Amino acid sequence: MQRVVASWNVNSIKAHLDVVRRWLEAVHPDVVLLQEIKCTKEAFPHEALRELGYHAAVRGQPGFHGVAILSVEPIEVLASTLPGDPADSQARYIEGRTCGLRLASVYAPNGNPVGSDKFAYKLRWLERMRRYAAELLMADELLVLGGDWNVIPEELDCHDPEAWADDALFQPESRAAFRALLHLGLYDAFRTRHPQARAYTFWDYQGRAFQLDHGIRIDHLLCGPLAIDRLVEVWIDREPRGWRHTSDHTPILARFEVPADGAWEP
Repeated sequence: MQRVVASWNVNSIKAHLDVVRRWLEAVHPDVVLLQEIKCTKEAFPHEALRELGYHAAVRGQPGFHGVAILSVEPIEVLASTLPGDPADSQARYIEGRTCGLRLASVYAPNGNPVGSDKFAYKLRWLERMRRYAAELLMADELLVLGGDWNVIPEELDCHDPEAWADDALFQPESRAAFRALLHLGLYDAFRTRHPQARAYTFWDYQGRAFQLDHGIRIDHLLCGPLAIDRLVEVWIDREPRGWRHTSDHTPILARFEVPADGAWEP
């Protein structure tokens, strides 16, 4: 059977709940990885999303960050924090098993300004992610690590590389950390199917960026080998970014062929 997995930084689930509901009603993906929900688990709109047919697993905090997994099937939560630093309390990672897939919703640190403690934290966090991803890839599962990675991988992923040259999202260290994940054996789902496409997932609210298509691609679905072998298609849905009172990101989606019983054959 086929399953559609989406990732979307909603930039506050409470502020943009009407937009999220409208999109879910229209598209109804099987799994949705959410970032920047900006609320606690208790304040998350569980009932509103349950009415649309979704279970929810949430790792939140008041007013900042926060990640969640929505699924049309029950979710087995496997981790609610990224291993490697017990002192890190920021809500940036949740991992679960549902719909025959092992998935994580990832919200990597922004890291600006460059040279600050925030940039150092970003690089440390991505290194922790690399170490943990290496462990995840040892399991024989259909693995998808999706979310707002806050990295512009290549110049092709940016409308104006010079404009982003000093930004943490486009620093050589940030891009090298992202490539290190790919070197493990993860695959950037969008680039595997659209190697030369100029397509973006984020447009700033300022300067008519969306209308002028001055965007960047920082939301990525990274797939393990078994998942990429079962990838049917992947696309970016620009439409929600053009709606009123919406997030500055837009969803990225992928369709996978998943065995009905969750098993796989090598």
